[in-house]
Amino acid sequence: MATILVVDDDRQVCALLKQALEDQGYTVDCAANGVEGIKEYRNHPADLIILDILMPEKEGLETILDLRREFPQVKIIAMS
Repeated sequence: MATILVVDDDRQVCALLKQALEDQGYTVDCAANGVEGIKEYRNHPADLIILDILMPEKEGLETILDLRREFPQVKIIAMS
């Protein structure tokens, strides 16, 4: 199964998505903001990133732009 990286500053949202996706057989990692999300993706590239738009430290749109510059092939679903 695919690996998914969830990037969201809301711990409950991360936990909910992690549980729901793992129940479907996916491997899920979580990061609390864009800075952590980029670090996590560099260390453990995922097949998909699910990313919150409104976050502290580095907002979702800025994170998407940074990820796309460094990893043009990255697949991202943005949520708010």
